[in-house]
Amino acid sequence: MRRLLSGNQALARGAWKAGVRVAAGYPGTPSTEILETLAPMPGVYAEWSPNEKVAFDVAVGAAYAGARSMVVMKHVGLNVAADSLFYAAITGLEAGMVVVVADDPGMHSSQGEQDTRRYAKFARVPCLEPTDSQEAKDLVGAAFELSEQFDTPVLLRMTTRISHAYSVVEVDAERQGPPACEPGTYRIDPAKYVMVPANARQRNPIMEERIRRLAAFAETSALNRVEMGDRRLGIVANGIAYQYAREVFPAASFLRLGMSYPLPAQRIADFARQVERLIVVEELDPFIEEEIRLLGIPCEGKSIFPLEGELSPETVRESAIAAGLLPAASRPARVTPELTALPARPPILCPGCPHRGVFSIARKLKLVVNGDIGCYTLGFLPPLGAVHSCGCMGASVGVAHGVRKAGIAQRNMAVIGDSTFFHSGIPALLNTVYNRSATITVILDNRTTAMTGHQQHPGTGLTLQQQPTHATAIEPLVRALGIAHVAIIDPYDTAVVESTLKAFMALDEPSVIIAQRPCALLPEARRAYRPLRIDASKCIACGACRRVACPAIRLSDEVYAKNNRQKSAIDPLLCTGCEICAQVCPVNAILFRAQLDGEQGGAA
Repeated sequence: MRRLLSGNQALARGAWKAGVRVAAGYPGTPSTEILETLAPMPGVYAEWSPNEKVAFDVAVGAAYAGARSMVVMKHVGLNVAADSLFYAAITGLEAGMVVVVADDPGMHSSQGEQDTRRYAKFARVPCLEPTDSQEAKDLVGAAFELSEQFDTPVLLRMTTRISHAYSVVEVDAERQGPPACEPGTYRIDPAKYVMVPANARQRNPIMEERIRRLAAFAETSALNRVEMGDRRLGIVANGIAYQYAREVFPAASFLRLGMSYPLPAQRIADFARQVERLIVVEELDPFIEEEIRLLGIPCEGKSIFPLEGELSPETVRESAIAAGLLPAASRPARVTPELTALPARPPILCPGCPHRGVFSIARKLKLVVNGDIGCYTLGFLPPLGAVHSCGCMGASVGVAHGVRKAGIAQRNMAVIGDSTFFHSGIPALLNTVYNRSATITVILDNRTTAMTGHQQHPGTGLTLQQQPTHATAIEPLVRALGIAHVAIIDPYDTAVVESTLKAFMALDEPSVIIAQRPCALLPEARRAYRPLRIDASKCIACGACRRVACPAIRLSDEVYAKNNRQKSAIDPLLCTGCEICAQVCPVNAILFRAQLDGEQGGAA
């Protein structure tokens, strides 16, 4: 049976077919859909873990116990899990373990652009890369086989376009893979699995020998294949870059690498001897190019193609034309006009977003706000302009503590989401208590992992597989860490937000504000939508309502005569009725829901 699947969906199908029994991860674009697709499949345990390191250790434990396992994350998540990657590479495993990492060339939804292949070489583990959805499905099975054959975790590197692009996939109805192990058969082998220094020293040469055996395997593996064409140009390519190069250079000779580490040195040398000019087409770092140069084989790569950002057929073609590899006439005729007149549409907090009230008041109080990773990072954009730093998951609380200890003229606060708090904010908050910091931490608790599509976390009361579970309450948790000053507030109530922040600003000890309100896109919030309305006769076109940066507020066609400015209007199709704009209007021109109800009652 053939189906049109995204790379993420196909990978999940391939993992299920290969007999994966335990899968863990933390949601992060572009990897999120893999576990969401896998979780409902029969015979699989899948979970969202609090962070990527925990997820990695869960997968290691399952593989130690003899069950095929998989851990899934985006590229920056591997930074969090790196410690676990390195010990697992040394110990090896009892059953196959695949580490799926989705890179984000072009940083569509990431704070950094990094190349996971560097981790493969660093940790001495093999790295496989699919070129389309069919290969995403097939390479998972190959990765499990490789993992068990060579006693190693295997990196499977996805990229944004492979993860999210759809292509035709042969879908199998039956599950394969090894039979489930019997309970109680955990194999005791301290010399292999207990990494005290004496044991680790014995395992290290085994790991290095394994990489040499993997390099020999790469020479004959079907994962790498030669496709001879015009011998004047030879192209080494992998992943989505292979598809782009194939489109731009259809007649060239290709060495397509499904295993990007370790590389097949002899096969590359043989291929290079058969072509007149050798180039490498790859996204991000010149990883393959550098490895080929280290073999003493002349090649070109990043001198032709961009080092930064994701590639595309257009980018590859234009780079080739500039390098003289293709004539200018090879540009295809443009079939659609350029839409240059469209205005830019930056991302913005959704209508009714509960974070808006916190940021509006933080700006009013002139607080320095140390931000974190989540949709609330958008609070940095004008007209809010209320987030002044953002680095990585969980950094806000530690950064705010450092800012406080450095001493600045202004007061500052950390903002962190509920899912991010569970991910890596807890140790940082503990640090503020331990090291006696007067840091204000605002936990923006919207009851979900909103940025990546409303996934569950330890505070939601549901697992990835929709099983009811204990919902960890944030207030007793932060009090247990030693925070004496804790307030739970509704961020829609800007007066309470302001008074609470002012009270905590006067303290000389750590404090936590839990701004608790469900994400405006959750079903329970959507059911309560009640659009507001502006009384145009009262509006003085001051713009105060537009400074809360709500997409539902727009300029009307009516002009206020005294300042010749356009008055505001509210789009009823976008407005959720959160009333933040009504609270900031200085002339009460925006009607609260109670006023609208009164109007309806009077009309009745």
